[in-house]
Amino acid sequence: MKEKIFGAADEKEITRAIVSEFARQFEEYVESDCIIVGAGPSGLMAGRMLAEQGVKTIIIERNNYLGGGFWIGGYLMNKLTIRRPGQEVLDELGVPYVEAGPNLFVADGPHACSKLIAATCDAGVKFANMTVFEDVVLREENRVAGVVINWTPVQALPRQITCVDPVALQTKVVIDATGHDASVAKKLGQRGLLKIAGYGGMWVERSEDLVVEHTGQAHPGLIVAGMAVSTLYGLPRMGPTFGAMLLSGKRAAKIGLQVLSRR
Repeated sequence: MKEKIFGAADEKEITRAIVSEFARQFEEYVESDCIIVGAGPSGLMAGRMLAEQGVKTIIIERNNYLGGGFWIGGYLMNKLTIRRPGQEVLDELGVPYVEAGPNLFVADGPHACSKLIAATCDAGVKFANMTVFEDVVLREENRVAGVVINWTPVQALPRQITCVDPVALQTKVVIDATGHDASVAKKLGQRGLLKIAGYGGMWVERSEDLVVEHTGQAHPGLIVAGMAVSTLYGLPRMGPTFGAMLLSGKRAAKIGLQVLSRR
């Protein structure tokens, strides 16, 4: 009889391990210091920096993968561009790149995205994939105090059987990193708590500076980062370049630390 390579563990043990560990983590993160909605480059960067400072952070992502457009680059070509000084983040992560011009650098999307995801996980951030943001938890003076979530596949069910109640996670600060959708900010807009301008046409050189400059607390308990900033304030879109996404995530984390220090 051949010697077995793997140790014994049958199907029930595997299922039990998945269920018990998922339940343990989910229960632990029902309450956190920061919830980030959206696992694109700005959300990942913000999460990484916050967790490195000991902030209990979970990222909610509606897809079954992390990274948003960071994987793909532009036009389904998996090269991504970053303008100076964004390449400094690539240096931090150990991502190789080539110089395409005095202020423009090109890297492999999968490599950069994988490194950023790994760094975020190493910092201690946890994730809830296939989890869609539905609403906000509000407290006194309409302060954002959490998010209401559901399984993403619930949205695909026929209307007559979609009565699947969501659940809520509480937190001290929420970061909207949902890209052009600006999902959290728009929910506040529907309640008359924010005015959503909608993003403008493409103008890369203006957009990147403006997105980083406008990254910040848009409403008590809510920080807006990445392209959600463009949608909220009516800034130009930037297309397939990612330096501002990374630097906006960094700025969101710094502001998040300031907000948390005041609580």
